[in-house]
Amino acid sequence: MESFAAFWPYYLREHARPRTRALHYIGTTLTLLLVLAAALSGRSWLWWLVPIAGYGFAWSAHYLVEHNRPATFRHPIWSLAADFRMWGLWLTGRLGPELDRAGVTR
Repeated sequence: MESFAAFWPYYLREHARPRTRALHYIGTTLTLLLVLAAALSGRSWLWWLVPIAGYGFAWSAHYLVEHNRPATFRHPIWSLAADFRMWGLWLTGRLGPELDRAGVTR
């Protein structure tokens, strides 16, 4: 992959199943809540839970639902950015057209 623009449709195709995306949304939401809780409470041990929440749900989705290898292993930075983009688009109800453009059947 030469650019994030080229990576994005690939990322969406790797997350074609709704349950895969749902588990990503859970992990991303928990990650953000843990970051907020750690920052506001000053409880440093919460920072250890951040990658466990994020990657735990995401990787489980790939192995148990999607049956593919997480893109994180090949493109860690773009995968992280794409995960937050996917989550944000889902949250605002704008993910559908992106899935359509990537060729993901819904």
